[in-house]
Amino acid sequence: MTLVSVQDCRRAAQVALEGAGVDVEAAQLQTDLLLDAELRGVPSHGFLRLQRIIERIGNGVADARTRGSHHWRSDSFLSVDGQQGLGPVVAQHAAEVAGARARQTGIAVAAINHNNHIGMLAWYAEAIAEAGLVAIILTTSEALVHPFGGSVAQLGTNPIAIGVPTEAGPFVIDLATSLVSMGEIHDHAHRGAKLPEGWALDAEGQPTTDPNAAKHGAIAPFGAAKGYALGLGFELLVTALTGAALGRAVTGTLDAERPSNKGDVFIVIDPLSGQGAALSAYLETVRKTRPMPGFDAVIIPGERGRARKAARLSAGIELADNVWANMQKLRDAALAEKEAP
Repeated sequence: MTLVSVQDCRRAAQVALEGAGVDVEAAQLQTDLLLDAELRGVPSHGFLRLQRIIERIGNGVADARTRGSHHWRSDSFLSVDGQQGLGPVVAQHAAEVAGARARQTGIAVAAINHNNHIGMLAWYAEAIAEAGLVAIILTTSEALVHPFGGSVAQLGTNPIAIGVPTEAGPFVIDLATSLVSMGEIHDHAHRGAKLPEGWALDAEGQPTTDPNAAKHGAIAPFGAAKGYALGLGFELLVTALTGAALGRAVTGTLDAERPSNKGDVFIVIDPLSGQGAALSAYLETVRKTRPMPGFDAVIIPGERGRARKAARLSAGIELADNVWANMQKLRDAALAEKEAP
């Protein structure tokens, strides 16, 4: 592992993206998203994804210039064709448009198709909640998860994020319906680490602790049958609203060659006024619950990530050696191209 300052991480990613033809504002947005994942301790959605983003731009399956096209199907339902834009550029713009409409109508849905990977959902949920709105965010992926009782990947990791404004600040959860994300499998592979038992199957449907074998197999659903049911339900819901592909027909979230046809859904709600204090008080009650033996305290979801972020902003971020080496390579190539006559 290599300890890298936040400033150096930001500059390397920003320069590399701009070198790939991304404008300054969009490059900053994409960098902020990747950096926030690293700061919060979610390297699976951090800088290890940078090279693939740049490769997708170079291969013409990601368009760094578009924010997508919008069509209001009703007063509160926004359909977005992402036009293969950068995931966070299209998604954040759609979320902002939906948020503005939710303040008028009480609720708005932005249903996005043909968009690239949008990264860590908590990033959007927190921003929406900080603006005083409730967020429910769903996205799908390529088939990576085996159904409960099955041995072949059929479902996406299909995460959900929820953001709720409270007087003490946003309450945010972000979790996949798989036991782990495929990004976490790749993170273990980058670090040369074995997977815990029970995480994944290999291509033959056999349990494996080898992350490279798991890439060609399937991840387990979280919570056995319950996680499988939620993941399947979310995939059907997203496709019903976006027209996105399903299951093994989904492409473009793991490779650098194929257009993306998965879906993203942002549900933004203007909550009842005056509830922030009650919500904060309830969270404090939960936090003060007497802990079980073996636990020091009850932790509210999101607290550990915020604590990591506060510490890493000053101390720096530990990146896998090959991730940082690759970031420097991408940065230096972009600088050399810029300085070439």
